[in-house]
Amino acid sequence: MDEKVKAFLTEKTAAEPYARHLGMRLIRVDAGYALVEMDFDETKQNIFGLAHGGAIFSLIDEAFEVASNSHGIMAVALNMNVTYMAAPRLGATLRAEATEIHRTMRTASYGIRVTDAEGTLVAVCQALVYRKKDKAFAAT
Repeated sequence: MDEKVKAFLTEKTAAEPYARHLGMRLIRVDAGYALVEMDFDETKQNIFGLAHGGAIFSLIDEAFEVASNSHGIMAVALNMNVTYMAAPRLGATLRAEATEIHRTMRTASYGIRVTDAEGTLVAVCQALVYRKKDKAFAAT
């Protein structure tokens, strides 16, 4: 992976207001791959005291964003299909791992898995991006 792209994504993710608001942490980024963590606390509960689907979706989206932009070409989401598998317990650290499945000049597909610290599968996602070939960044 290009080190300038890696530095750019690391810096931008750390400064992103929404990610900071939710306490997301970029743990690892490689070409076509990202690992992001977030703690499930009381601020991320739904009306039943369970993890809010929007909070889990946001974690998935953050990992997807980083992985899909890791090639230094701006990528924007076209579609995301999320299946929630299990509710994490309050206080759990959630990890979203995005892995590139297939990439062309114009699109790329990613699989994203959310697990807790015990390895319980919380959610899975299949996601598709459009790659804006004229929007390279951090390459110079």
